[in-house]
Amino acid sequence: MPALDERTVERLAEVICDLDGPYERRGYELEALLRRAGWVDPPEYDTSARVAWLRDVLHERRHREGDVERLLCRVCDPLEYRSEEIAEVFRRTVNEVIALEGLVVTVVAGRPVLGTIDRSGGATYSAPADLDRRLRELIIDKQTASLLIDRIRETEICAANGAYTFAIIGIGSFVEGLLQTVLSERDEQIRVHGFLDEKGKPLPDRRIGLQYLIDLAHSRSWIQLDAADFMHKVREYRNYVHPRVQQQDPQVFDRDSVMLCWAPVRAVLNDLEEQLARTITVP
Repeated sequence: MPALDERTVERLAEVICDLDGPYERRGYELEALLRRAGWVDPPEYDTSARVAWLRDVLHERRHREGDVERLLCRVCDPLEYRSEEIAEVFRRTVNEVIALEGLVVTVVAGRPVLGTIDRSGGATYSAPADLDRRLRELIIDKQTASLLIDRIRETEICAANGAYTFAIIGIGSFVEGLLQTVLSERDEQIRVHGFLDEKGKPLPDRRIGLQYLIDLAHSRSWIQLDAADFMHKVREYRNYVHPRVQQQDPQVFDRDSVMLCWAPVRAVLNDLEEQLARTITVP
């Protein structure tokens, strides 16, 4: 996602503040919104004009694509309002503003996800353009971060050359590594006791699979239920690494299959960053 145009930023600030509208946000509510969107060290509201303040804040962070993406999604998230109807009002209005930037917020398995608009007017999804920086901020161990970034690059090579099954396998592998690393680095209980089974006993490495990690991340509230549910579908596709699985349930994957798998990955990444901004614990 390229940096947004200044006029787009200004219009978004107007939409989010909704001055004199039914969903008007006060200064302290704007601060809280940025925190819930997972912004690290969000600025304090300085009592100036709200639209101008938020415009300047967004302009300052325009090159931090992850921050902008999470804010756009949070503004369109039913969790923000406890109402799907209000969230839908904001989603439609936000999409009117960002359409000229070639962007759209869609709802995928109950979660708002930022995508790009293709030539037919539909939404497409891909790995975030600034994934390298986001991973290096999310993951403490630099070697592991580099390994996961390499996985993504190889996945993109597979997709670009028609190896769609292996691209999907690569996406699942990336998410498994991401969840295991973030949980082991950032979750205090896991740092102390390691990964445990349902009886509280240490889990062998060979049993720490993607299904276990998705369920654990959700149980710890690191990812939302809808993101976890859709991620399980990606996990099922990832299991096609075993030829016998594809023999038992033949599937033909294509470019759209890979594209759709990126949507829950973006939702999971947003959820992890939001959670980390609230409860970051560095060893």
